[in-house]
Amino acid sequence: MFDFMIFTRTMLKNLFSKPATRPYPFVPREYPERSRGHIEIEIEKCIFCGLCSKNCPPRAIKVDRQAGTWEIERFDCIQCGYCTLKCPKKCLAIVPEYPEPEGEKTVDMFTKPAEEPKEAEEKENA
Repeated sequence: MFDFMIFTRTMLKNLFSKPATRPYPFVPREYPERSRGHIEIEIEKCIFCGLCSKNCPPRAIKVDRQAGTWEIERFDCIQCGYCTLKCPKKCLAIVPEYPEPEGEKTVDMFTKPAEEPKEAEEKENA
């Protein structure tokens, strides 16, 4: 009989208290200040020096200077942040949010945008 009373007390407490979980996805998650999320690049600033790929421990980043491409394998990246520290142009950043989950292994590839003719002419005239 006493065991039933303990259970009733727990049940009533849980019935009138706030839920322990968040109503995800209706309320977005607020990440702590120093949480690690995923790497993002401002490809316009990138000079394709390759320091980020050389300092990446799992070798998740690949840079091709001739083709003007920068790619990252998200499943291999361990979000250590070495690439952001070594980048001389500071075009890499760790964003404190996580990408949508995917079922397949994908590679994110970024290509340097072509220069506009105006900018190319200004560089030649300077």
